[in-house]
Amino acid sequence: MAGEVVGGLQVPPATLGARLRADAAALMVAVPELRHAEALRGLFALVERCLRLTAAARVVAEREAAQRYDLAEYEAGLARLCAGEPIAYVLGEQPFRGRSYRVSADVLVPRPDTETLVEAALERLESTGAPEVLDLGTGSGCVAIEIALDRPAATVTGVDLCGEALAVACGNARRLGAGNIRWQRSDWYAALGGCRFHLIVSNPPYVAEGDPHLPALAREPRGALVSGPDGLADLRRIVAGAPAHLRSGGWLCVEHGGEQGDAVRTLFLAQGLAEVRTFRDAGGRDRVCAGRWISPGADTTPALP
Repeated sequence: MAGEVVGGLQVPPATLGARLRADAAALMVAVPELRHAEALRGLFALVERCLRLTAAARVVAEREAAQRYDLAEYEAGLARLCAGEPIAYVLGEQPFRGRSYRVSADVLVPRPDTETLVEAALERLESTGAPEVLDLGTGSGCVAIEIALDRPAATVTGVDLCGEALAVACGNARRLGAGNIRWQRSDWYAALGGCRFHLIVSNPPYVAEGDPHLPALAREPRGALVSGPDGLADLRRIVAGAPAHLRSGGWLCVEHGGEQGDAVRTLFLAQGLAEVRTFRDAGGRDRVCAGRWISPGADTTPALP
């Protein structure tokens, strides 16, 4: 617990608000990549959860003496944060497009950048009445579920190689009322046979081995982050397999790293995808590539199993 040192003794901050701000400063020392606003926002969410407070009630409580509250649960969460665990794992949930998704250490924490992927995917579906959609590497299920809830006539298939991740995704779908999703354990397309879709969407691993940002992501599943020496190994597999699993006129939309726009566009064009376009995230960086598959022959599509 942070506080002032008086006469050689550690004195706890008098109010809950002072305690939270002192703890935010200590957290930034323990986790140097955290910005002050991010640290404080995380501690606000943590204390609200632990003390069962609304945001408005927390603002009032900040003016009161910290000793009024049982902070044991909060202190346990703070210790996890200081050890480098993401706030989403400590809280067990993460907001995404206005909904709350349960997360665990088995799945990547949903990030605002991925909202760009969802928006691009939904835009590609605007003229399709009852689309069949494939989400590769579904993780927490946030992309599949957002599409399913926005397009209730769609049939969505969420694929992941990790059974624990699929359990998280399935739980999120049940809690959020997305009943038009089926879940499949598969190494990308391996278990899908010859099924074809109107849209394939994916937020795959795209961080290069040895990337300097990896230490800050050490608590998240490495298999959901790292993809070969240049970060493109899984994207190559996804793009290469897309023509065999897209209906003629169907779309492939993938998320990628902010410096990978040119490389991913090249992959799309080399595979024969048309109308290739890059979408930028809220920070102005290349983030999503979309392209359309026009089959040169007849489109014979087996029914989904």
